[in-house]
Amino acid sequence: MDIKRIGGPFILAPLAGYTDKAFREIARSKGADSAVSEMVSAEGLARNGEKTKALLERFQGEDRFIIQIFAPSDDPVRRAMDNLLEYNPTVIDINCGCPVPKVVKTGAGSALMKNPEMIGKIIRTIKEYTDIPVSVKFRLGWDSSSINYIEFADTAAEAGAEMLTLHARTRAQGYSGTADKEAFRTLSNHFRESGMLIFGSGDVFTPEDALDMINLYGLDGVMFARGAIGNPFIFRETKDLLEKGSYQHPALQEKIETAEKHLDLMIGYYGENIACREMRKHLMAYIKGIPGSSRVKNELAAACTREEMIAALSGLNRE
Repeated sequence: MDIKRIGGPFILAPLAGYTDKAFREIARSKGADSAVSEMVSAEGLARNGEKTKALLERFQGEDRFIIQIFAPSDDPVRRAMDNLLEYNPTVIDINCGCPVPKVVKTGAGSALMKNPEMIGKIIRTIKEYTDIPVSVKFRLGWDSSSINYIEFADTAAEAGAEMLTLHARTRAQGYSGTADKEAFRTLSNHFRESGMLIFGSGDVFTPEDALDMINLYGLDGVMFARGAIGNPFIFRETKDLLEKGSYQHPALQEKIETAEKHLDLMIGYYGENIACREMRKHLMAYIKGIPGSSRVKNELAAACTREEMIAALSGLNRE
């Protein structure tokens, strides 16, 4: 797969509860080349679940949309394919990395790290229905005693995957500890002559982190996850560092204006009540580290309307 299909090397990673169409729209406006959906249940999609289908709605003008699905086996994927293809994904990504117990106990997410043969079956099933590229997001292994990411990646590649994204932690680590970035080098070297796109995820909190993934570890691109929450500017900053050798952090006014735009997009898509409830976590992240943010966070926690949230954010300008 040519990287031009996804626009470039800097992608907003799938984040359950975060990467809805409003956040994807904000990220793209700040330089993300593509964005991935929240993870979508293949079973829910096969059953035409309304909540599941809501995750697949694009924002207006979203030309590239990577849809991530999760499933414990090829059966629900097969039953979901007709519905999935109606949404015309740019790439179909398979989640083999989620460590959350309610996902893992079904055999999906990072539980698939214990069953490499199944990822091959899932990919081949998708390939029966479409020539849309398939990617896989996975971990180092189930735990430190079962590191099998190379074997897993080989199985995915042999089945027809065209892009691999490694989160360089085990399932047992969850999101704790540090990512094993040397594993990125091992994976990229392993596939160097294959034409496979190799992306990395984990501990990417600065533009320097992102470019190290490419320049030091040989990756084709980066998925920004937690580092982009409240900081969609990281995409623009990373591109500036790559192209110009330097970058500037956004001014306070741009942060506030972006947070307000994000809130308004949420209200437009979901209504004020839901939007204000869901935006608290985003707004807390937008203002993290800003002088006076502790008091503003308390006000945001109590805010239930757009007016109250805007009033709370305006307090940052008075510091």
